[in-house]
Amino acid sequence: MTVERSITAMAGFFVTVTVLLSIYHNPNWLWFTGFVGVNLFQSSFTGFCPAAMIFKKLGIKTEAEKAREQ
Repeated sequence: MTVERSITAMAGFFVTVTVLLSIYHNPNWLWFTGFVGVNLFQSSFTGFCPAAMIFKKLGIKTEAEKAREQ
């Protein structure tokens, strides 16, 4: 799995979990869902993504790094 796919998977997981939590626990969980969406939106323009930095430190490679290996 690459950094890009890991970010997509993590965002999808967070959105799904927080929507379920907002339905069954407390509607304030939707603030976290909004934060995930805003972070994805800003990272598409700026290229800055804290999750990507964490995944890279964990040793997950980007798609470009995987392509250079082959």
